[in-house]
Amino acid sequence: MMIAYELSVDTPVELAITGKFVAPDANWIHLSRTLMDYELMVVTEGVLYLADGSQQFTVAEGEYLLLPPSTQQYGYKVSSCSFYWLHFSSKEQNVVTVDATGGLPRKEDQKIILPRYGKLKSLEKMIVMMKQLQDSVRSYDMSSLNNYMSTVILCELYNQLFHTDSIMVKKTRQEQLYHDIVDYIKWNRGEPVRVSQIAEVFGYNEKYLSHLFSSIAGVSLKQYILQQKMELAKYLLTDTNQNISEVSVKLGYTDSHNFMKAFKKIVGLTPSDFRNAYAKRLLFYE
Repeated sequence: MMIAYELSVDTPVELAITGKFVAPDANWIHLSRTLMDYELMVVTEGVLYLADGSQQFTVAEGEYLLLPPSTQQYGYKVSSCSFYWLHFSSKEQNVVTVDATGGLPRKEDQKIILPRYGKLKSLEKMIVMMKQLQDSVRSYDMSSLNNYMSTVILCELYNQLFHTDSIMVKKTRQEQLYHDIVDYIKWNRGEPVRVSQIAEVFGYNEKYLSHLFSSIAGVSLKQYILQQKMELAKYLLTDTNQNISEVSVKLGYTDSHNFMKAFKKIVGLTPSDFRNAYAKRLLFYE
């Protein structure tokens, strides 16, 4: 049984406050309190040890925790961690706890189901979106904009958990090979990964792998490698203070100019312009 929360998104949720938390030291422990609204926490580093009054959660990097209003929330173990957090409320008060394994809402119902705990498919994408929300909060006195951006983040979370591409209906062996390649690329984004290298690692012909990947993913293998590198780049540009040269090295580029050219081609902005567009993170240490 998967305990989850069903939210209506035909109107936006109402943002209360958001930010990024960084533990001041290894002896930090989450405070005890009663939540007045929903809190979404996305862990970016370390492990968050948090209980909801009856259950203890261990939330590691790349995982999230969603707790509802009236939760008796407290830390049960010290930890050095960091996480993005988002407090919001639903204007409709008929949000219910459901068994998410019993079926998902139809898209036309304008509802999403969010399990209270889970692992993200793309931590970097969630970080960038939450950073963009924080930049909006700092930059504009426009609650409606921030409410819609908060709702988009929740919809992104829902789709990361439950969305599957219809194009992925392939033979089991081919599908497994595809996923193995995807995982390999994600784990090696900091290296100069090439199609020939992937072919050698998995023992297949380059042309066959390129065709297989294109037929399933809809983009070439070479393009996917580049896209994944740029996703990591966006995360590093928004969530760290590393300079452009340091980011390019992290991605396996020996020449930062080649990195900047590739980033501009994929994202449409230079790395500096992308960073400056969302430079107003809300950082908390207590």
